[in-house]
Amino acid sequence: MIREILQPKEKKVEYIELIYDLIFVYIIGRNNQLLHIFDNGFVTMPAFLSYVMTTLAIIQIWNYSTYYINVYGRHSVREHIFMFVNMFLLYFIGEGTRTDWQAYHTQYHIAWALILINIGVQYLLELRNQKDNAHNRNHIVHMAVILFIEAAIVASDIFFYQTFGNTWMSLAAILFGMGAVLIFGQKNSADVVDFPHLSERAMLYVVFTFGEMIIAISSYFEGGFSVSGTYFALMAFLIVVGLFLSYGMFYDNIIDRDKRTNGLGYMLLHIFLIFSMNNITNGLEFMRETEISLIPKILFLIGSLILYFICLFALGNRHAKARCSKYNILFIKAGAISAVFITLMLLRENMMINILITVAFVFVLFLIIYRYGKQINSVNPKIET
Repeated sequence: MIREILQPKEKKVEYIELIYDLIFVYIIGRNNQLLHIFDNGFVTMPAFLSYVMTTLAIIQIWNYSTYYINVYGRHSVREHIFMFVNMFLLYFIGEGTRTDWQAYHTQYHIAWALILINIGVQYLLELRNQKDNAHNRNHIVHMAVILFIEAAIVASDIFFYQTFGNTWMSLAAILFGMGAVLIFGQKNSADVVDFPHLSERAMLYVVFTFGEMIIAISSYFEGGFSVSGTYFALMAFLIVVGLFLSYGMFYDNIIDRDKRTNGLGYMLLHIFLIFSMNNITNGLEFMRETEISLIPKILFLIGSLILYFICLFALGNRHAKARCSKYNILFIKAGAISAVFITLMLLRENMMINILITVAFVFVLFLIIYRYGKQINSVNPKIET
């Protein structure tokens, strides 16, 4: 009761937002195909760079859409139409995400630019609803300008690719968007953001990405039964379970979802968190690829898992509940465990042992996160009345 009086009722996640998110899960699955181009046991560098750029671009588009809905969304007919238009445009991006992506470069970038323009136009249309709120009007104009500039950079990549044969303007667009939004966000208050809704949307996208991991593991069960295949399937499943439980513990017990924040840092960290999860998905798939050498498999899995936990602990560092104490000690413990994990992985050249070490690493970190989360809530439980 007290909480409802002191704080406005939080925005609820609508069904259309969940359907919208599923389109991104489909495209992420398409992005993962780019890593299945091998040369001498390694993923080719052009394929890897294409994968990085397309994955970051898609997650950034999701961030832009989610942020707009969180701050100004009213679930109106106009808003739904704009959302469905973007969903349709995303199919062109999905179709253009393939190993022969060069043939679809123009299609991909036109759709990408139009999606950014679509979101920017929604901001401008919102101006008429903010006539008496100078702060919101300023916020709207700044976000629209950022989106339109990024759209222009994306569109310019069509010319640069056709003229010079490179697509570096795509990366420039992504970095511009991240930097501009973050810098702009530091100069604005958190008054316009509904952080409970924003954190819930991010959590649901993470859950969908875990679903993509589960689908990837299902490939272990193709063909006839084998002890080796079942062993790797079980270990991969346990890795996904441990990662899922770790995120859930942070979300439920450590993250302060009532925190007053602009939410931009939280969303930026989720870009790299989800990116790391996509890499983990690919790492689990690589275990069955005989065309990939052992060392690349190990390095890819190590890098993906370390990035995942860095992002997870960074979320807690920036958005933990005020009553959290000794968080630095938790971070030091995690760092020490990670160092042991990396050393053991590099000392072994047996994937059956390495995947068991990975399971142990994931669950040891989960257990220290679990203990910390429980201690927090036992010290000062939430007041519900």
